[in-house]
Amino acid sequence: MPDAQTTEQTIRLAFVMQASSCRGLGSPFTASLCTLAAERLTVAHPVGEKILSWLGDPSPYGDSVPLRLAGALHALVLAGADPQLAAVYPPNAAAPDDLWNAVEHACRTHVAFILDRLKSAPQTNEVRRSAALLPGFLTISSLFRKPLVLSEVGASAGLNLYWDHYAYRLGDMSWALQPSPVLIAPEWTGPTPPNVPVEIASRAGCDLNPLNPAREEDAMRLLSYLWADQTDRLERTRLALAIAAANRQIVERADAVDWLAQQLQPVHDGQVHVIYHTIAWQYLPKPLQERGEALIAAAGARATESAPLARLQMEADDQKHSAALSLQVWPSGEKHPIGRADFHGRWVEWIGWPGLH
Repeated sequence: MPDAQTTEQTIRLAFVMQASSCRGLGSPFTASLCTLAAERLTVAHPVGEKILSWLGDPSPYGDSVPLRLAGALHALVLAGADPQLAAVYPPNAAAPDDLWNAVEHACRTHVAFILDRLKSAPQTNEVRRSAALLPGFLTISSLFRKPLVLSEVGASAGLNLYWDHYAYRLGDMSWALQPSPVLIAPEWTGPTPPNVPVEIASRAGCDLNPLNPAREEDAMRLLSYLWADQTDRLERTRLALAIAAANRQIVERADAVDWLAQQLQPVHDGQVHVIYHTIAWQYLPKPLQERGEALIAAAGARATESAPLARLQMEADDQKHSAALSLQVWPSGEKHPIGRADFHGRWVEWIGWPGLH
């Protein structure tokens, strides 16, 4: 059992690590906020006391305590609940002392709210990740020429279930099935993905704590975890929330592996069932990951040419600040890396499926 001093050092290091990540992902404001918390947070108020005595893993790879605090503070700003804090938040600029004084004031003024928000893991639903998913879905459509049955694990509010409702510019290729207020145009390198017809037969998603895009409180929670100086992310997410709300897609509250077991039972003859997930699988405990892998492998063994299965993944690996894209298809079981992407979808390095251009 670590002593209190070691625990506090570990927690402060978590804020330093998160600050580095925020700088790498283009949020100098949130990086500054985390740096100040690492240096100046004290036990002089209940919020600081709670954070500095955190019993779990406070790091970005565990409980993400820095983003829990950042989300709680941003929620107060979005709700108009703390004018002093709003005055030092983007688009306003503030000196470090002024920013920290406002944060300290908020921690003392909104104790119950912040302590409650600290109980919940951060939830994001990064819409730009659909720019990494789209070429994968186009590849699947090109390989099988069948309608897609979509099953997303860790779908949050379901925004990436509606990837076909957005417009894209992937290098020289423009893609849209319909006019959309959401345009996703990542920095693109690599070959052009196959531009083939896509048909969605059905879509479903699960999450341990799903958010309803039509519910204002849920929409505000999702927006609060976006970084306050990234106005393009905030606007894009608001527009995507409106699309999801208009289509009344409700993500099912369920354990990922139990849900997968149910989703993988039916045979979708004449359709290709696509299991996909973005920065979600890594959060499953190892035993659940192993059970999930076994379920997917067993379903793959049952797949046929008339009812194929595909698994599209965007997940972290050993490379910092970016995720690996991979695709496996059955009945062949063939699996290939198909690219890499920034965690927020700002850029995509596309490799593609061997022999398919």
